[in-house]
Amino acid sequence: MKNNTITVNQQFNEEKKIVFDENSCPVTATMQVLGGKWKCILINAIYITSPARFGELKRSVKGITQSMLTQQLRELEDDGIISRKIYAEIPPRVEYTLTDFGLSLSPIIQTMAEWGKQYRLNNESKK
Repeated sequence: MKNNTITVNQQFNEEKKIVFDENSCPVTATMQVLGGKWKCILINAIYITSPARFGELKRSVKGITQSMLTQQLRELEDDGIISRKIYAEIPPRVEYTLTDFGLSLSPIIQTMAEWGKQYRLNNESKK
């Protein structure tokens, strides 16, 4: 019995020796995709208004510049979070929607929104 306990403790201690770095931490991988000032806002805006057009996003996301909006949308598209559909019309029309992979972020974004509401309430009550 004593030998089994020692073996279990050794295995437990070996499991605790996980090294977290930017290449192995899954939270870091998530934050590389979602990180920055605008990406979560854009994902949420596209989720709520899908399909979202460029002009609508520009008007609804306060403070974002056109070049930053373009850059962030391209990065989200490159990461497979959103898809971009171009219509052959004049004037050109482009719509953004979340991919199935991007939709898998919705519970995360909703949980973050709930956490953010609670955080703001807690901070307001401290004032």
